[in-house]
Amino acid sequence: MRLRLALIICCFLGLFTQAQELNCTVTVNSEQVGQTNQQIFKTLERSLNEFMNKSKWTNRVYGEREKVNAQMFITVSEYESDRFKATIQIQSSRPVFNTAYDSPVFNYKDNSFNFQYLEFQPLVYNPNSFDSNLIGVMSYYAYIILGMDADTFAQEGGTDYYKEAQKIVTQAQGTNYAGWKQLGGERNRFELVDNLLSNTYREYRVAMYNYHRKGLDILADNNSTGKQVIAGTMRLFETLIKRRPNAFLIQTFFDAKSEEILNVFSDGPKVDVVKLKATLNRVAPFYSSIWNDIEY
Repeated sequence: MRLRLALIICCFLGLFTQAQELNCTVTVNSEQVGQTNQQIFKTLERSLNEFMNKSKWTNRVYGEREKVNAQMFITVSEYESDRFKATIQIQSSRPVFNTAYDSPVFNYKDNSFNFQYLEFQPLVYNPNSFDSNLIGVMSYYAYIILGMDADTFAQEGGTDYYKEAQKIVTQAQGTNYAGWKQLGGERNRFELVDNLLSNTYREYRVAMYNYHRKGLDILADNNSTGKQVIAGTMRLFETLIKRRPNAFLIQTFFDAKSEEILNVFSDGPKVDVVKLKATLNRVAPFYSSIWNDIEY
């Protein structure tokens, strides 16, 4: 009887430890502040790591290998009492099938990250209320990371996660914190999730799936076909920029992918790089110096 009970408890604990979805490293940099006592920043960093990795963001059970890898770099520029002025850089990646390579999926810097925090303050996400800007921003990006990861494995697989992020945006509308409101096309948290859920930018999400699942994931087995799919995916963005020139999501895509695209087309079976480079220079001219290095 005791053995059976022990086995049941072990199974339950095993499921519990696998429930969390993120493998996220949060780093807090306070060098700009010049604060002699660094304890508050160390405590904040430790609390945010626990918050991101121990919170249960979905109803799914994730295995250890299914967790989404991410990094967050918080740079504090001002600190007084319990008030922080900072920026946050968010990066995430996903494994590529049959390789040891992790592909960058999201790479974005948010310059409007001001918040209040008292040392040892408990951080708990409540989906029904906006309790603090610190919790709100971190939770928002947790869902953006999960949504983008899901979009790379299934067509529009991230919709439910984006809707959760959008709920946080809605809850934040009554606050005075920057980044949550629609401000004439300003690139912020409001616009990011609004664009992700808008049919106007549907090509972006099609491209996310095609690029990763139909392109990168088959490179190891069929390099030529994988390259052709990736090159074809770039043409989806031409359709998008005709409708929405300088689309925010195109910038976010190539901020994460520019170096990878260069590496993909630097060896292996040849493709028509002349057409590819022409397409890339039309859809992402801000990375023209990288596209010029594609020669193979």
